[in-house]
Amino acid sequence: MEERLRFSPNAIVVLKKRYLKKNEQGQVTENPSQLLERVAGAIAQIENLYGADQAKVEGIKDGFFNIMANLEFMPNSPTLMNAGRELGQLSACFVVPVEDSMNSIFDAIKATALIHKTGGGTGFSFSRLRSQNSVVKSTGGVASGPVSFMKVFDSATQAVKQGGTRRGANMGILRVDHPDILEFIKCKTKEGDISNFNISIAITNDFMDKVFREEEYPLIDPSNGQVRARLNAREVFDLIAECAHKNGEPGIVFIDKINQYNPTPQLGNIESTNPCGEQPLLPFESCNLGSINLARMVKEVENGFELDWEKLEYVTRLTTRFLDNVIDANKFPLFQIKENTLKTRKIGLGIMGWATMLGFLGIAYDSDDAVALAKKVGEFIYNVSKEESINLANERGVFPAWEGSRWQSEGISIRNATLTTIAPTGTISIIAGPTSSGIEPCFSLSYFRNVLEGEKLLEVEPAFEQRAKKEGFYSQELMKKIASGETIQKMSEVPSDVKRVFKTAMEIDSSWHIKMQAAFQEFTDNAVSKTINLPNAASVEDVKQAYLLSYKLGCKGITVYRDGSRDVQVLTVEKKKEKAQKEQKLDLISYPKPRPEVIRGTTTKVSTGCGNLYITVNQDEDDDLFEVFTQMGKAGGCAASQLEAVGRLVSLALRGGIDMKVIVEQLKGIRCPSPSWAGGKKIFSCADAIGRVLEKRAIDQKEIVKVGPPVSKKPVKVAMPSKSYSLSNSTIVGVCPDCGFALRHQEGCLTCDACGYSKC
Repeated sequence: MEERLRFSPNAIVVLKKRYLKKNEQGQVTENPSQLLERVAGAIAQIENLYGADQAKVEGIKDGFFNIMANLEFMPNSPTLMNAGRELGQLSACFVVPVEDSMNSIFDAIKATALIHKTGGGTGFSFSRLRSQNSVVKSTGGVASGPVSFMKVFDSATQAVKQGGTRRGANMGILRVDHPDILEFIKCKTKEGDISNFNISIAITNDFMDKVFREEEYPLIDPSNGQVRARLNAREVFDLIAECAHKNGEPGIVFIDKINQYNPTPQLGNIESTNPCGEQPLLPFESCNLGSINLARMVKEVENGFELDWEKLEYVTRLTTRFLDNVIDANKFPLFQIKENTLKTRKIGLGIMGWATMLGFLGIAYDSDDAVALAKKVGEFIYNVSKEESINLANERGVFPAWEGSRWQSEGISIRNATLTTIAPTGTISIIAGPTSSGIEPCFSLSYFRNVLEGEKLLEVEPAFEQRAKKEGFYSQELMKKIASGETIQKMSEVPSDVKRVFKTAMEIDSSWHIKMQAAFQEFTDNAVSKTINLPNAASVEDVKQAYLLSYKLGCKGITVYRDGSRDVQVLTVEKKKEKAQKEQKLDLISYPKPRPEVIRGTTTKVSTGCGNLYITVNQDEDDDLFEVFTQMGKAGGCAASQLEAVGRLVSLALRGGIDMKVIVEQLKGIRCPSPSWAGGKKIFSCADAIGRVLEKRAIDQKEIVKVGPPVSKKPVKVAMPSKSYSLSNSTIVGVCPDCGFALRHQEGCLTCDACGYSKC
């Protein structure tokens, strides 16, 4: 069946790295066709439970295989990884309850570890925990508070992350009326703190009313319901916006809006969501997701392209059945999760390729036409999925918690309590690509992907490529210019109507991002994952206006990201006047010591967030630390070159007689997006690891390295640069720990376009 597959070269790389079965030696033991056979077969076999004969099972299996092989649909990553395999855990989203007792807290940590080990992400509400310094009656002591316990969850996630099938992700939510809300809002203002969590504030309608009226609101002690204090709602709202302006967190969930559409209120209120906020769930509930690739739902006609509604209906019906089958095929990590998931049978059918589809149709993302089409497509998918779920209920029965549900009150017998979710599709959109992610606009129209060791593949947004070839301005040189960061908006060779249609994320006003999210939310019964991109120059007031617009338009939550707002993104080198004056004292640089032919040293292995780093430190005949070499287990490309550069510069400093303490001070504490623990200490980055090893070697020698005059050659004067220069990129937020490619912030996650790495 290989000839039926349409995977791109980059998709094949991602599949081999993350999804195809491997043996104990790490060798790939299945091909992409066998993966799809495995997944389609495991999910289709569930038809046997409901009386299907083998011919029907085979027909449905063929259908499942084809929509994946044709890149028309992809299930969430755990289903691709685990279906038909021993682990068998197929869901991406979980919510774990955290009650106000030590037993509950550590039971939740244990449950989280088990979920992360099987590839799932977890959400928590910490709103039931008593506030910091509250009296604990059983011991007479005082409580630590939610933020303190979040750090325990964060450390546990860090510890189990390496053993899981993918990195664990968490959502921490606190109600805006919790007494510790101010501490919670600010808990991630320092880069690197609580790094395995996204955080969101659960905002109530009452709070928003008081924001508009600039009134105070009460903080309620969750242990006894008493009012502990009062805060000015507008001031708290402003603080949330200020922190989000700084680094994108916290996000906001409109918790009353979520519960207004809670399909099973008789089971309790919803208090939390999954890590990216698009899946509100009850305690110990899970949901499996999958996305239709809208870029494959268009057909060519005489004057261009149009949406293929017939094909979209077929794929929607088949994928609704697929996701319902996943629930029965699933091997849940905990009995409580199985029990609660089977009660409601929630599924989350979503989309990807929205921006690519708009490009084929010639519709600008930031237009009323696009918003109107979003509502039309969203309503169509929802209604078809609902019809199919009703058909499944006739075949198999309604979900067990149907009695007392919103569906019963409407007189609708249906199989699934929820049907649609718009989730992040970072990795699966690479597999199904090239196609845009979720409902996000395109982040670039052309880019390089790492395909093989040292080899880069130029990949062009398919709708833009088709249009460029049709209108005669396509060239490899032009696409490479775009891939290097140039915008088509300033290119004379690109027609103005093409520029209008193919704006990228940072070229679209934030209000259109919010309008698009709201349009899809109208016909999505769970929620929508969407990053509201703001330019670097955006003000705190712009953030507040985005919040107010999203509330007004009926969104269930909002996450803003101001370009360049995270410390890790700053890749600029700036020389201000005062700094330049100080550096004039260092404008005489000596030649380094010459290197002997033979030299001795030691190699230290350090576990970092990017993998195992091997640091070799050599000494000269005087036992002075002389040079440093580094090697990362699987690093390539940018990561390898950066490590080599750090090693060379440290070696140059050592051989030039720079005080070891100065070198160590420069390296220690440098942070990257993937810190780790080694030897009981937190390793913030590869540079931090090198600094710590150098420091330890110096201590082991019982003295800091001697500082003396250069051994040979006259000093040479090196002119200090007088101009500032920039290495920044508008969407880069770090370096991928797996392949060294650029990371960008999208849909609440750090995503690598090159290899599919994702950290939410």
